[in-house]
Parts: sequence; C-alpha cells; structure tokens
Amino acid sequence: MVKSLRPQNYNEVLYVGHFFRKGVPVLMDLTDLPDGDAKRLVDFATGLVFGRGGALDRVDRKLFLLQP
Repeated sequence: MVKSLRPQNYNEVLYVGHFFRKGVPVLMDLTDLPDGDAKRLVDFATGLVFGRGGALDRVDRKLFLLQP
C-alpha cells in the first residue's frame, strides 16, 4: 500500500513523516504548493529518507515517492 498525500502547506509535512516512519511508502504530490514551499518539503523528505535509510524518487516535476 502506498499513501498518497497532497500537502497544502509546510505544516502538513508531519503527515509525510508519520506514514514514512511507520514503513508506508509515501507519494508526495506538491503540485498545489508554490515552488519555495515545495522545496522546503523536498528538503525535509530528503533528510527523512537519508536518516532512515530509505529512497526518494522523483516521479514528476512536483511528485515524489518516498520508500522506507
């Protein structure tokens, strides 16, 4: 099962971390966010993936798959 999330602001990044830490792959859709906010979420996701030994794949311009 993959959890698809479409954060509306940076504060919703905690949901990305919640599912990822539980071992659930997360499809993070940032198409609704301005580029600056999207970059902050990608930076967070990169740190999360690096710290937990997972993988981050760019599916499209603002669509990312985080795999535990």
